[in-house]
Amino acid sequence: MLIIDSKDCENIDKALKKYKKKFEKSKILLQLRGRQSFTKPSVRRRGEILKAIYKQNILSGKIDV
Repeated sequence: MLIIDSKDCENIDKALKKYKKKFEKSKILLQLRGRQSFTKPSVRRRGEILKAIYKQNILSGKIDV
């Protein structure tokens, strides 16, 4: 649950902007999207391994971005 401390004289736009920024930093939306469908642990691990291999190839210069 996100709680925004707002002063009485604070504008609603500023409070909304604070809420949006806090919401984005907490990565709640990413968690919700990840929970929409079940992915098997083996598939998740395979994706992480492929991502790590890709990053390693970029750092070593084998792949030009």
